[in-house]
Amino acid sequence: MQITRYQAGTYDIAVIGLGHAGIEAALACARMGLRTIAFTINLDSVGNMPCNPAIGGTAKGHLVRELDALGGEMGKAADDCCIEYRMLNRGKGPAVYSLRGQIDRVKYRERMKATLEKTKNLYIVQAEVVELLTEEEKVTGVVTRTGATYGVKAAIICTGTYLEGSIIIGELSYESGPDGLFPSKGLSASLAKTGHTLRRFKTGTPPRINRSTVDFTNLEVQTGDEDIEPFSFSTKEKKENLAVCHLTYTNPTTHQIIRDNLHRSPLFSGNIKGIGPRYCPSIEDKVVRFADKDRHQLFVEPMGLDTDELYIQGFSSSMPEEVQLQMLHSVEGMEHAHVQRSAYAIEYDCVDPRELYPTLESKLISGLYGAGQFNGSSGYEEAAVQGFVAGVNAANKLLGREPFVLMREDGYIGTLIDDLTDKGTNEPYRMMTSRSEYRLINRQDNADQRLMGVGHDLGLVSDETYSEMLQKYALVEEEILRLEKTGARFDEDFFKAVEEKTGGNVHKGVKLADLLRRPGVTYDELAAVDPDRPTLPRDVTQEVEIAVKYEGYIKREREKVDKVKRLAKRILPADLDYMSMATLRLEARQKLAAAKPKTIGEASRISGVSPADISVLLLYTEQGKA
Repeated sequence: MQITRYQAGTYDIAVIGLGHAGIEAALACARMGLRTIAFTINLDSVGNMPCNPAIGGTAKGHLVRELDALGGEMGKAADDCCIEYRMLNRGKGPAVYSLRGQIDRVKYRERMKATLEKTKNLYIVQAEVVELLTEEEKVTGVVTRTGATYGVKAAIICTGTYLEGSIIIGELSYESGPDGLFPSKGLSASLAKTGHTLRRFKTGTPPRINRSTVDFTNLEVQTGDEDIEPFSFSTKEKKENLAVCHLTYTNPTTHQIIRDNLHRSPLFSGNIKGIGPRYCPSIEDKVVRFADKDRHQLFVEPMGLDTDELYIQGFSSSMPEEVQLQMLHSVEGMEHAHVQRSAYAIEYDCVDPRELYPTLESKLISGLYGAGQFNGSSGYEEAAVQGFVAGVNAANKLLGREPFVLMREDGYIGTLIDDLTDKGTNEPYRMMTSRSEYRLINRQDNADQRLMGVGHDLGLVSDETYSEMLQKYALVEEEILRLEKTGARFDEDFFKAVEEKTGGNVHKGVKLADLLRRPGVTYDELAAVDPDRPTLPRDVTQEVEIAVKYEGYIKREREKVDKVKRLAKRILPADLDYMSMATLRLEARQKLAAAKPKTIGEASRISGVSPADISVLLLYTEQGKA
């Protein structure tokens, strides 16, 4: 049946999808003064967490802090809805500390929906966008399934796992979005017509069970932190843990059930065609890949304070339901667990992110941006930061401002987007601390110092918040200077304890900073020999301790960054004959000859040009051959 189209209005920017990417994109556009319309298939699923009810985690906590420093919303909402905080990797250095919060998923959805509804310049609509309108390779509008046509100058696609979504459970496969919601149908075909390369990725979720049917007797309790650090730098009130998680394990019986039913697993039968995430595999994949392990961790996590539904992290599966039940009931504490939602796999369409600029704008259609799982990434946090970057750049383009691009040395957001748009990904991309070359200076604790000035310049961080950040780091510098100049009060017992702990003698008159540099000595412990110390906030003393203890390492890493920035500015002659450079790989020669980059920095961002190729170019410039 032919649907009659009608003109429904004109806006500056359309945001398609209101998951974690769409929320940040829509808020950024509207807060920057652009008239923004945002579409979602279901208004009750705004900010939904169809997978784990948590925000943050290893490297993901860094992304949330960076987003907050820039003026994003996720960190603030997480603090409003967090029921348990845990700082991960405490046994390692501060470079990899990562905050993770268990979230009340219903409260989070309500919080985000209310924020969108109250934001000036933002109009949210429950509708499915099925077509992108373009003229002369520029975005001109979007069309919904009901025929409503909206004229826009830019569009940001944040479709998550809805785009041609398909649920797979055992031998069963049917069209659906996550959590039993409608999939997005039609938009893929419209995008394909514009020349974009669409691929099929896959992710999955574990079963959800009822708390009253779990035996917690022998499960390990995973309590939250006593001294809580919030996600947002603007959160001042003291936070409390309102819930606990538990830990259990699979066992040889669980693994045997899985092995006996692998022929029914769509992952191994070929029923699943999409490529799944390497770093978040299903339990059947883990059992096959790690055949030598006789158990795997399962985290039992509450989904909110007003529900008895529990999430079994680590038990993702696409096995038939009856096999899922056998697997679950073989686990200690889960012998009689009642399943409220079965585990499932979901396949969906996404774009090749190498077809996007670092601004996340399409190289094929002007004014078209992508963010989140549409770009081939996984995770709420990865999606949110991409949504923010896409939203800011769409707004900047319409406002006639310079593009907003974060580099790898600027933080994890820059690393994430550089990895996607330069290298691409053949599986759902997940952020990890190991992906960053600059972990020591791009920590989660100093994200405000690194990026809040950028957010302020964008108009997304208030003068008051920015001023508070400047005052904080002024206190840090003052205290570091005081420690460098102040001698420790002699305390024989304290000095002996430090000598036993760290080795080497401690002499009278030793500076407080030198004591703090010793392994195992903390800023708080210095109080015994520092009677005149000022009373400072915890976030200030934390920065002081890190700066003093890792001074040498931080200095070397900053020098490395400065060198990279200097080299990136090195000019490449316009008439440089790349095809004659035999030491360059053929692909690099072809890509460089076609792109004709003006600087080493531009050359380094060309897909297909490797670090080794950049080294060759640098050698040419240093020898005066370029």
